[in-house]
Amino acid sequence: MAFSPFKFLQEVRDETAKVTWPTRRETMITTLMVFIMVAVSSVFFFVADQIIRVLVTFILGIKA
Repeated sequence: MAFSPFKFLQEVRDETAKVTWPTRRETMITTLMVFIMVAVSSVFFFVADQIIRVLVTFILGIKA
């Protein structure tokens, strides 16, 4: 089976034309939501980590 780079590039171009690209507004909103979720997750895991630390030190009787 022969491989034609020109046919491959044409097919790639055809498939790329079918893609529905997001608008600038959709991209900005999605990016903002990602940053908000990262911030919320960071706070949640920080609080959870501190609670677990306090519980473990209390159970083990470790004094700082």
